[in-house]
Amino acid sequence: MTTRSGQKQAWSIALGTVSSTEAASLLREYYIEVSDRYYQLHCGRSSTPAEIEQGLAGSPSDDLAPPTGAFLLGRYGDAPAACAGLRVLDPRTAELTRMFVRPALRGTGGGSRLLAAVDEAARDLGAGRIVLDTRLDLVEARTLYLKHGYAEIPPLSDRPYAEIWYGKQLGPR
Repeated sequence: MTTRSGQKQAWSIALGTVSSTEAASLLREYYIEVSDRYYQLHCGRSSTPAEIEQGLAGSPSDDLAPPTGAFLLGRYGDAPAACAGLRVLDPRTAELTRMFVRPALRGTGGGSRLLAAVDEAARDLGAGRIVLDTRLDLVEARTLYLKHGYAEIPPLSDRPYAEIWYGKQLGPR
């Protein structure tokens, strides 16, 4: 995307506060998208407002803050446009969660920039490895993870929506 003056917008990624208004807005958009995709695939309909509220209440993000995690906020130009969370699982392992780029901005490099920042934030948390789970229908996310060094690993949990797991060893800085 470009500005009115014809200049291309730039991505910036920084640690954010998961309790901020910007974070809440992005996390809601993330949840609505993954929920709607699930309900459309399995039920032929979008999520209801009650399902969204129930899902958000059942998936708190408050642990995506020090010392148990980190929350990254991506901006495209001046606008909040992407996010990702890290949760410390053990002293050497962080879990990537809530990875989201607004649909209109996918393909502009935000996902790649966000994953590079995730690697650095995980190292700052002491992790040497990042793991995640996702669903098979989230093809764009799975493709992005594979492109950035993640590989399929054995299941790590029995979460209801986890269908495939990925892991990545972090090299030195």
